[in-house]
Amino acid sequence: MLNMSLLQKGSCFLGVGTLALLASISVQAEVKIPDEYKIGGYAIGCQAYSFNRFSAFEAIEKTAQAGGRVIEFYPGQRFSKEEPDAKLDHNMSDEQLEKLKAKLKQHHIMAVNYGVVGLPNDEQECRKVFGFAKKLGLRAVTSEPSAAAMDLIEKLVKEYDIAMAVHNHPKRANDPNYKFWDPKYVLSLVKDRDPRLGSCADTGHFVRSGIKPVEALKTLKGRIISSHLKDLHQFSPGGHDVPFGTGVSDIPAVLDELKQQGFEGNISIEYEYNWDNSVPDIAQCIGFVCGYTTGKK
Repeated sequence: MLNMSLLQKGSCFLGVGTLALLASISVQAEVKIPDEYKIGGYAIGCQAYSFNRFSAFEAIEKTAQAGGRVIEFYPGQRFSKEEPDAKLDHNMSDEQLEKLKAKLKQHHIMAVNYGVVGLPNDEQECRKVFGFAKKLGLRAVTSEPSAAAMDLIEKLVKEYDIAMAVHNHPKRANDPNYKFWDPKYVLSLVKDRDPRLGSCADTGHFVRSGIKPVEALKTLKGRIISSHLKDLHQFSPGGHDVPFGTGVSDIPAVLDELKQQGFEGNISIEYEYNWDNSVPDIAQCIGFVCGYTTGKK
């Protein structure tokens, strides 16, 4: 963040236009992901939900084993084998948070995101989430918030300098009020707001909703903060995860589109198949991204 007090002290040397430009830069100064946590130009790793049958500490270990460099946590996962009754969420103690940071450092994994987490139209509850994200050094939180909460969320995004990405689950045949599956609806929530409000584009759920992932990404252009990247074995609500490049999601076109858009967020592999032994499949996904992007150079 810019030191605005210094700018104010030196304002006699800066024109109004210059100050306005600097202020606009500050607005977009959310956490950047260093290159050391990127593979083939992408910050790629795991959504810890891939390992929901294990603890958060084990999810960090498995992400490292698969070759990932970043991790996205979710609320409610068991904390560790040593503390099986503790949960990873935004109500954790500072002592547990320090243990989590040490575990991340041990495996050279960067925590970049947290969700999908509820963000109600309740300032006290939302502050718990954003305060947790700030302490952990996250770039963003992921949610499916109500439209009524967007003004509050935008306020906190600006205050904490942390992005909020709107996630999409599949279309629900029996629930017409569920709209997050539609990228046009997600865009409508964020398009006229702070640039740190955008989409967590879940490509697998786009496929399950009958939407081609690349078309969804094009709809959301300029507002993609992160992605739950998935390749499914068939284009239907029943499609399940397969290693990248072996399914119907057209992962190469997705990667090309993200690159064309100048995407700088995290790619979380949320592998919801082979639950007990998914590390080899996830490693193959990461290897595909590395090989594909290297071959494009």
